[in-house]
Amino acid sequence: MSALLVAAILVTAPLPDVEQVDVAFDDVAAGRNAAAIAQIESSAGDAVDHPASLINLGVAYAREGDHAQARRLFERAAKMNRHYQLETAGGAWVDSQALAKRALAALDRGAFASGATRTALR
Repeated sequence: MSALLVAAILVTAPLPDVEQVDVAFDDVAAGRNAAAIAQIESSAGDAVDHPASLINLGVAYAREGDHAQARRLFERAAKMNRHYQLETAGGAWVDSQALAKRALAALDRGAFASGATRTALR
């Protein structure tokens, strides 16, 4: 399965600047879902409203069995007006809305059971 989680670096096109956002990658990658949820939800400012945060938070909730909350987060990321390019663990750059839609499809397939997902690097 392709990488579902996004990571800490978001590139906002067409701006050349790279925006750093802590999206609890280490905790999500290690399967520490409760820690990832706590870290992302306690993020200051707009960090929790970035699609990378929403998708990683959704993955953590899905792994914890709260599929309704995961769906809300993935849908929120998919409906955002601003597009981001997000780097996956495999090194691919993917549009934030496309990645959120892939996460929704994975949720529908039950792909979040027992560590079935891969994570993103940054």
